[in-house]
Amino acid sequence: MGRVICFDIETTGLEYMRGDRCIEIGAVEMIDGKITDNTFHEYINPDGKIIPPDSYMVHKISNAFLEDKPKMNVVAPKFLEFIGDSPIVAHNGLDFDFPFINHELQMIGLSQIPREQQFDSIVIARNRVFGPKSYSLDALAKWYGIPLTARADAHGALIDAEILAKVYKELENTAPAPDVSDIIAKQHAAFLSHPKIGSDFPHRTFPAHEEELIAHKAFIEKVTA
Repeated sequence: MGRVICFDIETTGLEYMRGDRCIEIGAVEMIDGKITDNTFHEYINPDGKIIPPDSYMVHKISNAFLEDKPKMNVVAPKFLEFIGDSPIVAHNGLDFDFPFINHELQMIGLSQIPREQQFDSIVIARNRVFGPKSYSLDALAKWYGIPLTARADAHGALIDAEILAKVYKELENTAPAPDVSDIIAKQHAAFLSHPKIGSDFPHRTFPAHEEELIAHKAFIEKVTA
């Protein structure tokens, strides 16, 4: 399995194309399926972008708190050095975290995280876990019995990255779901091999009696009336 990085971000909002910025990055290292003590965590000054109240209520990070924090052009090189060329896992990452962080990297002229390094734990979960009504990080953590007490008050990038690492570890130990088409093909083959269904099913070789034909005709007329 080697080295894998699980990471999460907190942002001023959901739409980087409209100016939202990343304000926190948290990442956790896993080696050969084991979570190590090697982590990355930085708060980031959003360079004048105001954090709206609804976003603040999620992560409880304020502009005042971020005022003396480094900007992305300082944090990003250290983050890229930390992840290196390892596979990187984020929850719902393909739709949110990776596009967001790559937009930040593009704005400061740094290389983006290549697609081959990007792995989305929600995609993995949907192919391996059947039962949860939701595939959110919270729902999967509860499904696997992973405590969420660390973020009882608010979301945090490092806290969520640590929870994600624990969920990802469980996902890696969950066998992939078999191909549905393969299941159907096997069921169809078993169906046809049944002695009363296959081509060897015994059939009558003599004509029906007149009484049988009359009864059959009456039945057909009744059900099609």
